[in-house]
Amino acid sequence: MVTGEVRSKVDSVWDTLWTGGITSPITVLEQITYLMFMKLLDDNQRREEAKAEKLQVPLTDRVFRDGPCVISESPRVETDYSNLRWHIFRHQAPEQMLATVRDFVFPFIKTLGEGRDTAFSRYMKDTVFLIPTARVLAKVVDVLDSLDMDNKDMMGDVYEYLLGKIAAAGENGQFRTPRHIISMMVQMMKPTLSDRMVDPAMGSAGFLLQCAAYIREHFSRELLRADNRRRFVSELFSGFDTDQSMLRIGAMNMMLHGADEPNIRYRDSLSAENTERNAYSLVMANPPFTGSVFAEDISKDLQAVCKTTKTELLFLALFIRMLQVGGRCACIVPDGVLFGSTRAHKSLRAELVQRQCLRAVISMPSGVFKPYAGVSTAILIFTKTDIGGTDKVWFYDMRADGFSLDDKRTPVEQNDIPDILARWENLEAEESRSRSEQSFFVPVQEIIEHDCDLSINKYKQVPYTPVEYPPTEELLQEIDSLHREILADLTELHRLLEK
Repeated sequence: MVTGEVRSKVDSVWDTLWTGGITSPITVLEQITYLMFMKLLDDNQRREEAKAEKLQVPLTDRVFRDGPCVISESPRVETDYSNLRWHIFRHQAPEQMLATVRDFVFPFIKTLGEGRDTAFSRYMKDTVFLIPTARVLAKVVDVLDSLDMDNKDMMGDVYEYLLGKIAAAGENGQFRTPRHIISMMVQMMKPTLSDRMVDPAMGSAGFLLQCAAYIREHFSRELLRADNRRRFVSELFSGFDTDQSMLRIGAMNMMLHGADEPNIRYRDSLSAENTERNAYSLVMANPPFTGSVFAEDISKDLQAVCKTTKTELLFLALFIRMLQVGGRCACIVPDGVLFGSTRAHKSLRAELVQRQCLRAVISMPSGVFKPYAGVSTAILIFTKTDIGGTDKVWFYDMRADGFSLDDKRTPVEQNDIPDILARWENLEAEESRSRSEQSFFVPVQEIIEHDCDLSINKYKQVPYTPVEYPPTEELLQEIDSLHREILADLTELHRLLEK
């Protein structure tokens, strides 16, 4: 989490824009994101230029080229590419910097990818630069320039903190899933270059970004091949959302992480307009926990899985439909999905247990999503088969994730994530674990007998330690002794009051 000096800097940026007249939280977030994007573009190219100079090879793939850049043909507006770079304009006088960013840099970043139907060009064309004065821009640029944007962990925390400052974050789901939870899920699913992955409720694209990072780390040699690189850039990643701001932010994030043309689109994933079925090999998502949709808007084949208007159930049904046979899913659900007693809850769990191959249920502590929400959640991992195949289900009771479970979420020593990853890699050893331990297997028949209840407490055994009490006569003697002491004290109190 963001603490200390970094937190103070982020707060000062937010307050500066707010004082400058931008009072919509999501607009503040967008304006900060545009400036961060400008800095990251320049930082990325400066790093590549230094690498090319060290290796003494030409740098061909550049955002900022040599010579003049035509910003607009009608009327014709042009400037030198060097003027568009952060490390150049951030040293200009405030009035000149405002004119440069407003008239040249911002229009330039809107044209990146122009002529191609990319996610970035699709969602940037209607954006507006709203920072009103030179003084406001200069203050914000100074603070952002002092942040180490090469530290991806720190920048992820900054972005999470910014999203947390949106007043409606806990209500509409526009907050990031904690990065360490996403990382754990991605390491368990092990995405590859042969996957097609999707997040139908993508938000700021956290799952897609982590999958991209995993593939770059584990398949760096394969990515040297042109066909694999092309697939990584344009075919591997898909994401849908109904919030234009999140789509814009997600597209910028993906572009900065090397996936220039992901299939990121405005789409109500639960509606009939989403016709993609049996199309993906990997779904990773944290869909909205609460809420409902109008029954008439819901795709009919989702209602066939579970007749409901609750989004947390409908998204699970959607994941099953969108996966191809053999495809895998890792998703976060509120605990109510695991044990809810309605017909829709039961039918959805029966679908996962009896018609698909449910592999794991990882119960997480209720503080994982604080300070945004205190709801208890779990991770479900399953494979689509359409013919069953669940033999036994692995349950894990996560009690700590490396951070305190209060609103501050400060780092602590207790962390079950390394243990989860280690045990997931060696599930055979889990066969001998007893129900009183932190993880264990439960046979599918036992789960079916309990109405497919997936809450770990249904199957966990709590060790019973008998308590020995003194004999009854001894207890009575102690009570009599206490009674005599009380009477003696009362007698003494009465004597003192009579004096």
